[in-house]
Amino acid sequence: MIDEHLESLAKSSRGSHLCRIALTGGPGGGKTTAADMFRREVGARVIVVPEAATMLFSGGFPRCDEVEAQRSIQRAIFHVQRNLEDLQSARFPGRVLLCDRGTVDGGAYWPDAPEQFYTSLGTSLEAELARYDAVLFFETAAVGNFSIETGNPIRTETNQEAIALDTRLRALWCQHPNFVLIHHNHSFMAKIFEGLHVLGELIRQFANGHR
Repeated sequence: MIDEHLESLAKSSRGSHLCRIALTGGPGGGKTTAADMFRREVGARVIVVPEAATMLFSGGFPRCDEVEAQRSIQRAIFHVQRNLEDLQSARFPGRVLLCDRGTVDGGAYWPDAPEQFYTSLGTSLEAELARYDAVLFFETAAVGNFSIETGNPIRTETNQEAIALDTRLRALWCQHPNFVLIHHNHSFMAKIFEGLHVLGELIRQFANGHR
């Protein structure tokens, strides 16, 4: 059972959390749905760290097209994301943290070269990747010509923009040693269940001491 593996993992935890797994990918990939379903399946031993950008924009944080404004937006998202993760790690010791996106993502949204994003924040891609024990990358449904429009006012990307973001995000996250790609599937539920299976396998690996 997954719960038994989580208990085993708690005994060998390094830091205040058991493991930190980033769920990311292009818009319309299903990562948020997968995180919520896994939390419901496993229960309180899994803590979902919500997506910082959604929280900010839902609360009225402005979205602007000006280049300097885009830089300010991504810096704000980075700091909120990082502090949300650290907050949940401190509040819930001995849990699995599922992060809806991560601090690496801003490099793909930065209007300049990705490395300039990390430099501007006094960090590096390598340092941010090292924050996570594993990465599940949910490929956007836009690659299969599936519409990603859901009526969500926070999601404004076209299919073409979603594919471009997916490509930029993957180029950054794939450098993580525990990177797993969940490909687009014409069956959304089949894709989600594949992601849930991989999450369970990752936790089993961590429980056995493989990091």
